[in-house]
Amino acid sequence: MTATLDHSLIPPLGDPRPQPVPAASETTLDNGLRLVVVPRPGVPLIELRLRVPFAATSARSAGAHTARASVLSGAVLLGTASHDQTGIAELLQSHGAEMSVSADSDRLLFATALLPGGLRPVLGVLAELLTSATYPADGVEGERDRLAERITIARSQPAVLARAALSARRYAGHPYSVTLPDEALVSGVTGSALRRLHRERVLPAGSTLVLVGDLDPTAATDAVADALAGWTAPGTATESTPATALHAPVLELVDRPGAVQSNIRLGGPAPRRTDPDLAAARLAAMVFGGYFSSRLVENIRERRGYSYSPRSAVEHQAADASFLVEADVATEVTGPALMETLYELGRMALTPVTEAELDAARRYVVGSMALSTATHAGLASTLSALVGAGLPVGWLAEHQRALEAVTVEQVQEVSRRYLAPGALTAVVVGDAGPVEAQLAALGPLTVRREPGA
Repeated sequence: MTATLDHSLIPPLGDPRPQPVPAASETTLDNGLRLVVVPRPGVPLIELRLRVPFAATSARSAGAHTARASVLSGAVLLGTASHDQTGIAELLQSHGAEMSVSADSDRLLFATALLPGGLRPVLGVLAELLTSATYPADGVEGERDRLAERITIARSQPAVLARAALSARRYAGHPYSVTLPDEALVSGVTGSALRRLHRERVLPAGSTLVLVGDLDPTAATDAVADALAGWTAPGTATESTPATALHAPVLELVDRPGAVQSNIRLGGPAPRRTDPDLAAARLAAMVFGGYFSSRLVENIRERRGYSYSPRSAVEHQAADASFLVEADVATEVTGPALMETLYELGRMALTPVTEAELDAARRYVVGSMALSTATHAGLASTLSALVGAGLPVGWLAEHQRALEAVTVEQVQEVSRRYLAPGALTAVVVGDAGPVEAQLAALGPLTVRREPGA
C-alpha cells in the first residue's frame, strides 16, 4: 500500500533574503575608462569583464559593421606586436586564464577568469590586445571563413530565422534590424579594415572594466591604471542610437517549405531598467510564460501538448527593452497554438492574476537573481551589463525591493499596456502549405517566401 504524502507537513517557503549590495570601488581612469572593483574573498579567483560600446552608427552601415565586428571578435586574439596567437594563449593559461571576445549589436566584450596572482600579467596581455593587435592576413582569412560557415549553419536553424524576422519587422530602419551579418560581407573583411576599425572604435572613454574576486581594490585599481595607461585615444566608444520599436499589426508568415515545426515569435516594447514599471512587467512576463508553472506552459505544453518549451521574458538591449514570446510547435497545430497564446495574453491583460501566482513568480525571479549573482562569474557579468547601461551597483538591491512591492493591480496594468495581443508584432516561420490557411483564419496575414522556396 502506497502512503499518501501529507502536504501540510511541508514547511512553507521562507521570505527571500535581501539582495546584498556589493562593496564596490569605482574609479574613472585618466583615459576615460570606468573601473569597478568588487572584492569577494574566499574563492581564489578573479573574473574580468571589459565592455566596449561597439554599435553601428546607422541602419545603412549595420550590415557591414556587423560583419567586421563579428570577424574582429575572433581575430583580435590572433596576435599582437609582441606575441603571436600561441604566445598569447600560453601567457594567459600560465595564470589560469583563457580570454574570450564576443560582439553583439551593442558592445565588444573581453572576458576571462584568472588566478589572483596573475592579475598584472593578464592585464598586460589585455593591454597588448587593446593597443597592438595585428590582425594578420592569413589568420583573418581563416577566421572569416569559419564565421561564414557558422552563419550558413545558423541561417538553416528555424529559431534563428524567426528571431531575425521579428527583429527586422520591429526595428526596420535601425541597426537592431540586422541580427546576422551577410556571408558576402564577411568574406570581404580584410586585416587592414579590422585594424582601422579597431583604431577608430576600440576606445577607453565610455568603456567599463569590472573585476570581481579575491583582490584588494586599491592594488587592483593601481594595477589596471598601470597596465592600461597606454590605451589612449581621442573620442568616445560608440553607444547604440535610440531605438523606437515599430508595431506591425499584421501577422507575417515566413515560408519554410517542408518544415515539421513552426516557430512562433511575438515581441513588443517593455519598460527599460530605469522605468518604475519594470518590476511589475518582469513579474507579468513570469506569470504568463516565464517558468514551468506559468500559464502559457500549463496551457500549450501540459494541457494540449503543442510545444515542449514555450517561454516569455523581458529582454534588454542598450537602446531598448522588449517583451518577447517564443514557442516552437508541430506544423499541424500552428494555428491552434497561436490562438491559445493570444488567448493567454488577452487573459493577462483583462483579468487580474491571483495573489498565489504573483507570489510564486516573485519568489522565482528573486531567487533567480540571487543564483545568477552568487558566483564570481555571474556577478561580474551582471555588473558589466548594469554598469555599461549607466546604472549604479546598488541597482540590484533596489530592483529586489521594487519586485517585493509589486501588487496584483500593477501587474494587470502593465499587462494591459505591454502584453495585450494588439500591442505585439508577430511572425511565424513554417511551411506555408499546411500553415497559411490556419493562420489566415485568425486574422490578416502576409506571407514572405524566400528566394528559391
